[in-house]
Amino acid sequence: MIKRSSHFEFKKLSFLAPVLLLSLLTISLAAGSPPASAQTERSPGQTTASTLDGVLSQMDAAAAQFRSATADFVWDQYQKVVNETDTQKGKIYFRRDAKGKETEMAADIQSPEPKYLLFSGGRIQFYQPRINQVNEYSAGKNRAEVESFLVLGFGGSGRELQQQFDVKFDGNEDVDGVKTAKLELTPKAPKVKNMFEKIILWVDAPRGISLKQQAFEPSGDYRLARYSNIKLNTKISDDVFKLHTSGHTKTIKGT
Repeated sequence: MIKRSSHFEFKKLSFLAPVLLLSLLTISLAAGSPPASAQTERSPGQTTASTLDGVLSQMDAAAAQFRSATADFVWDQYQKVVNETDTQKGKIYFRRDAKGKETEMAADIQSPEPKYLLFSGGRIQFYQPRINQVNEYSAGKNRAEVESFLVLGFGGSGRELQQQFDVKFDGNEDVDGVKTAKLELTPKAPKVKNMFEKIILWVDAPRGISLKQQAFEPSGDYRLARYSNIKLNTKISDDVFKLHTSGHTKTIKGT
């Protein structure tokens, strides 16, 4: 069954914010040492630069090599008015095509209840098995913004970062034993700034990933995400980027 809802607006991306804006990669350390995935992705002697230009150049180089990423996640959303934090857990997948033009994303949310979020071919689909419903939107004229958020912290280049944000370098800081660059991002587009006043990234620049990230809303709410079991540039099955619905699933489409 297919129903149609009102016209897609950029603000509807708010339910995607944990994925689009909070690609925070928190690497868990065992006995004070980075896990194998953290050690093997860096060449010997590589470390995050100590200037903005240096960090952005490292991110550009890493982005050129980025093809895919998978990770386990914990997403937290803090709501100031009720002083409560909602938490979701699951697994996330990113894949860039061979030409480096298109990005796909899938998030398998497993807790507190199963949900599946998919961005592919310019479409955003949100499947809720409990009510057997898919909400589907076309990114349309907002596709560039959506894709820029998708790669925020997952293989995005420094050049792309500066196209969408005013970027301020706030020094180097250790995150779980890894030297990172602390970057403060202010959205350039007013419609994005209405959603998020600023975003803080702690970037492991040689690998082109963000080890920590926090996004602040005008209301005082904020969004935080933590990722572990990170794997870069491994093959991901095509099946991951498909919704597995039943024959009776209701689809609500935004036009």
